[in-house]
Amino acid sequence: MRVLVGVKRVVDYAVKVRVAADKKAVDLANVKMSMNPFCEIAVEEAVRLKEAKKATEVIVVSIGPKAAAETIRTALAMGCDRGIHLTTDSRTDQELGPNSVAKLLAKIVEEESPDAIILGKQSIDGDFGCTGAMLAEHLKVPQCTFAASIDFDAKTVERETDTGTEVVSFPSLPAVFTADLRLNEPRYATLPNIMKAKKKKIDTKAADSLGVELNEGNTVLEVFEPPPREAGIFVDDVDGLVDKLKNEAGVL
Repeated sequence: MRVLVGVKRVVDYAVKVRVAADKKAVDLANVKMSMNPFCEIAVEEAVRLKEAKKATEVIVVSIGPKAAAETIRTALAMGCDRGIHLTTDSRTDQELGPNSVAKLLAKIVEEESPDAIILGKQSIDGDFGCTGAMLAEHLKVPQCTFAASIDFDAKTVERETDTGTEVVSFPSLPAVFTADLRLNEPRYATLPNIMKAKKKKIDTKAADSLGVELNEGNTVLEVFEPPPREAGIFVDDVDGLVDKLKNEAGVL
């Protein structure tokens, strides 16, 4: 089995983002970037499949600017075999939407013919959470989203829902899977593997050379910070709390 895993370069989860001066986007100047956390889980799952001898090759693909190659190197250091970098100057947090990404990934899947495609369930910048489903639709293959565990032998997936989890089956491969938080705990790349990753192959090609229309048709009108929260108040006793909740907040 060959596995293709998608990764995205995003603002690091620990960074407090700033709105750009023109209020059209998030300011990315001098901001720490890293691999999307859900993509790390997807990479870990793919690498574990190879370690378990269920996968023969793990290919990592990322779409983004030149610096996205660093994210691919991180995945290679975690254990992926080779990388594919689709370069674009479009901002991947708002200009390059999920449908464009899905169509680009579909082209790579057609070229590589993997048996399993594993993505993170969503990115922490756009939070669309629909790229995996769109990719499956473009490929006309089964999809199992929000995976908490995957059993390729039984062809079942335990997936997260709003009320807990459910187990679903997929009829065959190839199929698309999206990783949720409980799927695994990603490893840290060791220094020896980081050094080895520098020698692993990354194929680079322009995203606009694949014949995909990259215009999502959406325009960002304004980006703004949420309004500050009002200060809370203290109450003297339970009766005072109940009175506030009933007569002021209107929740009782």
